[in-house]
Amino acid sequence: MSGKRESGADEALPVPGDLVQVGFIAGAYGVVGGVRVRPFSADADALLHAATWWLDKPGLRDVAVKRARMHSGDVTASLEGVTDRDMAEALKGAAVFIPRSQFPQLDDEDEFYWADLIGLEVENLQGERLGVVHDMMSNGPQSILRVNDPSTPELDERLIPFVDQYVIKVDKDARKIVVDWGLDY
Repeated sequence: MSGKRESGADEALPVPGDLVQVGFIAGAYGVVGGVRVRPFSADADALLHAATWWLDKPGLRDVAVKRARMHSGDVTASLEGVTDRDMAEALKGAAVFIPRSQFPQLDDEDEFYWADLIGLEVENLQGERLGVVHDMMSNGPQSILRVNDPSTPELDERLIPFVDQYVIKVDKDARKIVVDWGLDY
């Protein structure tokens, strides 16, 4: 995603080229303009630590975050310029983006943000290409790679649990994931 954002002034500010959608506004929170965000990640670190969010409603724009915290699995936040419940409700459904460059550093080299896995090639231990990670999902206890192969559209997507038993190696530099997974699974 790149381009220019709309601004209340006559100037156009650049939109970061590394924006990643990290959640969406599920509704208002409280009576003084708080919003409730449904994060795509259980820990929501990026949402909790970013000073600025980019919202796509009414047009792509940046919004300063005054306060953000976890509450019952969602993130509740106060945003600059959102001062009452009606303004917060008007943002319902807005996608929330944060530049990937502003995500918190991960402590362990075996930890990954979902955004870093999407687009990586997947091959098995036999060197057979299984496809490309086009999305991720969670079934609660684990993350799952959603893999498809555009060169064989007749095949359904493969769902590969992102656990040590099946994921042997993630090489972000080579843009490849090696898995213990057969072509016929």
